[in-house]
Amino acid sequence: MTKNTICLWYDKDAEAAARFYAETFPDSAVGAIIRAPGNYPDGKEGDVLVVEFTVAGIPCIGLNGGSAFKHNEAFSFQIATDDQVETDRYWNAIVGNGGQESDCGWCKDKWGVSWQITPRVLTEALAAGGDQAKRAFDAMMTMRKIDVGVIEAARRG
Repeated sequence: MTKNTICLWYDKDAEAAARFYAETFPDSAVGAIIRAPGNYPDGKEGDVLVVEFTVAGIPCIGLNGGSAFKHNEAFSFQIATDDQVETDRYWNAIVGNGGQESDCGWCKDKWGVSWQITPRVLTEALAAGGDQAKRAFDAMMTMRKIDVGVIEAARRG
């Protein structure tokens, strides 16, 4: 295990979530699956307790801790995309697999984990500052999934 690992709390579906992420994002994989050595409040001996996985190069563990805690937007994965095709692929995978859309490039997967599917053109426009940042920002504020063509047009004015 790496020195710093993100721990995500799941009710009981950490393995399913990890497998979905590994199938969806490059540089992602499922590692060790650790089973409970004894009964615990929300599970029994032999149940999957912890799943080690990587999402786009980021080491994570999924803990099947039960229903006590829920995911929220205070934590999200931000995935930088190069074009509309890549943006659509990730967005559609998350939303189309029981997830839900939100505003400004945010969505949630079916386990409640938040994702920002962010085209690089948007990040670059915002970092440039000035009028192009304002135009790109104003365009983004009207969107759910980011439309790369609209952001590019907004940058140009």
